[in-house]
Amino acid sequence: MDQQIAAIIDDFALLDDWEARYQYLVELGERLLPMPEALKTEANRVVECMSRVYVAAVPHPEHAGRLTYWGDCDTAIIKGVVALLVDLFSDKTPAEIQALDVDALFQGLRLEEHLSPSRHVGVYAIVNQLKAQARAFA
Repeated sequence: MDQQIAAIIDDFALLDDWEARYQYLVELGERLLPMPEALKTEANRVVECMSRVYVAAVPHPEHAGRLTYWGDCDTAIIKGVVALLVDLFSDKTPAEIQALDVDALFQGLRLEEHLSPSRHVGVYAIVNQLKAQARAFA
């Protein structure tokens, strides 16, 4: 398992229950850097999500061949998931992004058990869009 994914799972494991984990996700979303308005385009919108979600990949400003991600969402919990994914996917090459085992992350966090089916579909749609954007830069 990727070390960064393992560290995220370990961080969540320190929280006693799902109420605390939800609160942590909300806090992650609150700390997400504001997405530039110019990146909030239809092409960057995750249309499969019930929430209004945007994610965008841009070339990393300091590391050639690596990407930086931006994201935003209008609901607190999913914005937290977006923040988690933006952090996980940023500063990686397109090949590293494709190799990320997001299933291991979600299983380790037990998200499937605690998100509604429609939110679960939406979260995977976000991941698919992030990976598709990385492929476009490959």
